[in-house]
Amino acid sequence: MLIRIGSRASELALRQTYHIAELLKQAWPDLEVEVIKISTKGDEILDRSLQKIGDKGLFVKEIEEALLRNEIDLAVHSAKDMPSIQPEGLTLAGYVTREDSRDALLLNRELRGNGEELKYIREDVLPKGAKVGTSSARRMAILLNNRPDLKIEPVRGNVQTRIRKLTEEGFDAIVLAAAGLKRLDLSHLIDYYLHPSLSLPAAGQGILAIESRKDDEPISKLLEKIKDRDAEILALAERSFLTELGGGCQVAIGSYASMVNQELRLEGAVYSRDGRKYLRGEVTGPIEQAHELGTALGQYFLSQGAKEILAD
Repeated sequence: MLIRIGSRASELALRQTYHIAELLKQAWPDLEVEVIKISTKGDEILDRSLQKIGDKGLFVKEIEEALLRNEIDLAVHSAKDMPSIQPEGLTLAGYVTREDSRDALLLNRELRGNGEELKYIREDVLPKGAKVGTSSARRMAILLNNRPDLKIEPVRGNVQTRIRKLTEEGFDAIVLAAAGLKRLDLSHLIDYYLHPSLSLPAAGQGILAIESRKDDEPISKLLEKIKDRDAEILALAERSFLTELGGGCQVAIGSYASMVNQELRLEGAVYSRDGRKYLRGEVTGPIEQAHELGTALGQYFLSQGAKEILAD
């Protein structure tokens, strides 16, 4: 049996996709797997900020269209890139174990750090008025909330391109997902980790999501052997919170779920663009109610004016 897996063409996306391909082949030794590279709008337009080129499915739309046209059988995504709602006919059929969910701070060569986890960005880490690169509305708002003096400017491109721009374009620092750096064997470049109390991750950050057609039972059966139930619970809670707020991957919303025994704790945060206004909160409950907990936290945020904050 041949399975065609769609992936973005970046090195990180391909590493993630080949990881899923290997898991499938280990589970089903007779399986043949072909990886098909697909360019997305978010990959092609690099001269504008993500907020200016749209919000829905910038890194997945073309891959989802290939799924709907039956040109591929599966798609592998970073869960944090996924819109809160899938197109008709598609489903998130499985999730794979979460890598480090934190944001990471990379400094230029004149600064350097020691891998410490920061709950506040001190001035001995980044001096007053430092230039920091990120194209994430969430990270931008969090940085400004923490340090209003920082100068936040967009930095686009794949992980390696953004690392190169760190010095070539005069940034004092850039913020990237620790998970991507670790999957690329670049964790040695991380100067500081941002503690979740400072920078609550994007929904699904560090988790790989597998998308398929809803009615594809053979694919669903194949995935049963490689899906991670814990990752699914965490993603379900975080994404249901995001969905309730009507958010996508380019709004200043953070959510992070964790499990202790049979209890699920979900933290959420929303920010205005400039970081001056924000809401944070959390909810705890049975892990079997992951979706309901995310929805409940989202409804609470809406009652507290989350829509107005996000629109500000």
